[in-house]
Amino acid sequence: MVFRFGVFEFDDQSGELRRNGRAVALEPQPARALAFLVSRPGDLVSREELRDAVWGADTHVDFDRGLAYCLSQIRAALGDSADNPRFVQTLPKRGYKFLAPVSGSSGSSGSSGSTGSSGSPLWTSANLALYRRWRVGAMGVVLLLIGAGWAVTRARTVAPGPIVIAVSVFDNETGMPEHDRLVAGLSDLVVTRLTELDSRRLAVIGNAAVLRQPRNIRNLKAVAEGVKADYVVLGQLQRGESGLRFITHLIRLRDETHLKANRLTTPDGSIAGLENAVVAEFERAVREHVLPDAQP
Repeated sequence: MVFRFGVFEFDDQSGELRRNGRAVALEPQPARALAFLVSRPGDLVSREELRDAVWGADTHVDFDRGLAYCLSQIRAALGDSADNPRFVQTLPKRGYKFLAPVSGSSGSSGSSGSTGSSGSPLWTSANLALYRRWRVGAMGVVLLLIGAGWAVTRARTVAPGPIVIAVSVFDNETGMPEHDRLVAGLSDLVVTRLTELDSRRLAVIGNAAVLRQPRNIRNLKAVAEGVKADYVVLGQLQRGESGLRFITHLIRLRDETHLKANRLTTPDGSIAGLENAVVAEFERAVREHVLPDAQP
């Protein structure tokens, strides 16, 4: 609908205001307020009616400040004055009234007056309510489409980062110092093997200070925060009843869930026989639980 009053034309669909054919800047919310006011020339429009027309009943903002801003912007665009109004009059504690005569049409050639060809009002309360609902619904659809487009674009352009696995230094819990160097070297072998699995999808960290702390003071939350890891692998060499055993752990750090744990034994009491088995076990665990589609 195009409304005409004085030297102005206002299109309530586009929110475009023109003075003698030249565009006048008007922000969207003041434009919605003007659309409602010019649809009811000479009528008292309550603050609540104008608030619902601009924001809707379900929006919670500082309406007093918002309405004051909208009215000040409308008056500035129309060259109007609150003290001596020609267009918008404020009635304290009651509402607002559009003073100037208004004619309206659905095209460029409009009929005079604010009634249709049958003499009935162009803007009834039911029509206004329907119009407001339509505008809110249309805006919601537009925002939904914009959001969906943004999500698709982001999904196409932003590649996911690699999965980060932290390898903590393994622990020698046998009480036999001669195994310290071998156990520490075993954790380095695991780091080397995991880095060979899938360098595009997997990042392996094994030299951070937080990963070199002994088991009794190791903190998984500190590991997750310190190296920004998704998973951690742990291992302990222990003495069993019939020889040495090595315990392997794969833990998801976000909830500290054990995804896999295993006990590997060596009957002859030699750690040398465990090296290949430990490396192979950690590789299997990562393939099964971190990279389930990776080919061996």
